[in-house]
Amino acid sequence: MIIGGLEPLTLIDFPGKVAAIAFTAGCNMRCGYCYNWDLVLPEKIQQNKNISEDDFYAFLETRQGLLDGVVISGGEPTVHPDLEDFILNIRDLGFDIKLDTNGTHPEVLQHLLKEKLLDYVAIDIKAAPDKYTELTHLEGAFKKIKQSISLLKKSGIPYEFRTTYIKGFHDESDVEAITQICEGCPQYTIQNFQRTQTLDPKFEQYTGFSTSERQHFKNIAQKHIDHVVVL
Repeated sequence: MIIGGLEPLTLIDFPGKVAAIAFTAGCNMRCGYCYNWDLVLPEKIQQNKNISEDDFYAFLETRQGLLDGVVISGGEPTVHPDLEDFILNIRDLGFDIKLDTNGTHPEVLQHLLKEKLLDYVAIDIKAAPDKYTELTHLEGAFKKIKQSISLLKKSGIPYEFRTTYIKGFHDESDVEAITQICEGCPQYTIQNFQRTQTLDPKFEQYTGFSTSERQHFKNIAQKHIDHVVVL
């Protein structure tokens, strides 16, 4: 596993758990607004001071009894063929697993769910179906994501869907389209775009939405999903 970064402690990323975050390097999307672009572009990944698996496991050994779980984020973890082995090694150390994914590898998600290797899953829903390719530069992505959404709805484990909303790219019609697809999920999170250095510099011109605008989005989302969180 290529581990591009480590957050040693988080109280908010794994609901109900004290956790660490492992950021895997490599992604099959090229979302213009991505701020983790150093974990996406191959030339940047090669330049990074990546963390060896041995060092990562050694870190976890020092946190046994202190942390409950590990969030595997990215990049996109499901592009790595050794993801299952990575998860098994972490679980052998006594930690629960949360997977953050873009949902484009439902066959990987299905296998991990079948083997009962996941305790929580979060899928980032980037946009409404008609805008997906424009934002992610990945043809046919949404068909795969719908399969992943369906798998989670049947999985019996805790999960959530979430979207980062960008003013000038998303609007209320996107909220309606996305949350209709996610209808019935236990939690939907509305995240606000933060202006920073992005993979595509044009997104540095965009902003997030105001508090009142995000509340309006929440009202739309609650027509389809009971529990909506606004960040």
